[in-house]
Amino acid sequence: MAMLLAAGLGKRLRPITDSVPKPLVPVAGRTMLDRSLDIVEEAGIRRAVVNIHYLGDQVVAHCERRGHPDVMISDESDKILETGGGVVKALPMLGPEPFALLNADTFWYEWGRPNLPAMIERFDPKRMDILLMLCPLADTTGHPGGTDFFMDSDGRLRRATDKSHPDGLLYAGATIYNPTIFHGASAEPHSLNVYYDRAIADGRLFGHLMSDAHWFTVGTPDALPLAERKLAELGATSRD
Repeated sequence: MAMLLAAGLGKRLRPITDSVPKPLVPVAGRTMLDRSLDIVEEAGIRRAVVNIHYLGDQVVAHCERRGHPDVMISDESDKILETGGGVVKALPMLGPEPFALLNADTFWYEWGRPNLPAMIERFDPKRMDILLMLCPLADTTGHPGGTDFFMDSDGRLRRATDKSHPDGLLYAGATIYNPTIFHGASAEPHSLNVYYDRAIADGRLFGHLMSDAHWFTVGTPDALPLAERKLAELGATSRD
């Protein structure tokens, strides 16, 4: 199973998002939501949960027009639950096994071994609560800030206190979760960072270094042409 976070307001991308939810903004002819769903589909995942809030009817209609993967909607129209609350609300649909989580408003283009299947294969619930995909800043377009984590030789993560350190890595919008870590949590607004910090304290937050890929975030109108130029440079087509 997989979940895609698609409930955000997309305020920084206005005026584009005045009438279109951020995940449905096209980048080089394909929406960001479709680019993430393509990654899920190509990993062999047949069912996905997509949460909705802002202009959610458009997201529902878009998913209905797409044949694969089979999409279930987690409706947050009444109250946006942030990343953590959104996942907790969707847990009954996600089931008891480890699941993948992707941002529906970021994506990556890859030309080697697909990264999401590699993460699924690597995830070990005996050692890990969470496995994050990470990348160097040099392999990103559109990210305006610094890095998020340091990774040790075993793949364990700690927070990057120096965001500009050359060894720092950026969270690249894909995660594998053991759903047991959400036991007792409520579907109220809160961040997934709560679970990252618990996993760090327990030595159970791990990283997968993205390979043969480039990561994109389109957070502002100015970032859109940057992303499209980089995709053209990489030789990506609209279906890629």
